[in-house]
Amino acid sequence: MAYLFDPERLHAVSRHATGLPHRVMVRTLVEELDRLYPRQIERTEDWMMSLAGGATGVMTVLHCSLSEYVIIFGTPVGTEGFSGRYHIDIFDFLLTGEMWTFTEGACGERIITRPGEAARLPRGEVKGFRVTEGSWMLEYGRGPIVTCLPMAVSGALASLDGRTLWRTLKVSTRLTCKALLHGKV
Repeated sequence: MAYLFDPERLHAVSRHATGLPHRVMVRTLVEELDRLYPRQIERTEDWMMSLAGGATGVMTVLHCSLSEYVIIFGTPVGTEGFSGRYHIDIFDFLLTGEMWTFTEGACGERIITRPGEAARLPRGEVKGFRVTEGSWMLEYGRGPIVTCLPMAVSGALASLDGRTLWRTLKVSTRLTCKALLHGKV
């Protein structure tokens, strides 16, 4: 399957926004990604809660298709949880704060990702993670995106938060249909 987004290019864009004040950081990401990927980036910020794997943050979805997604995710107060085990690859490009992770194979080792750095969760693997206060990242997923929806909405389902569930599914569906109309699978 051919992918539109390039992780190295996304990492370069994220480094340009690293450390900027929140609003400037978001605007910089949106404008630069829209320039690089015309008609594929949602320019309107639509921040919504993200409740998955025990972690709570907020996100705005910049792109969602059947094969890729790009979001900005973060939290002003910090959070921690379980990554989930997916049939997709996930790349996180840290903009501010720190992300601490550990894996099953190296359970005694803490891996720290700092602003300007990238972390990858390969398909089929899992991590425990913690993001510190004021952590924000550009996140990119590639593969069969629909397979990660159960984890993406798990916290909203468990907490009976119908509004977050509805908004997540509504935005994902709208942007996937928009991508399909532009010939993007």
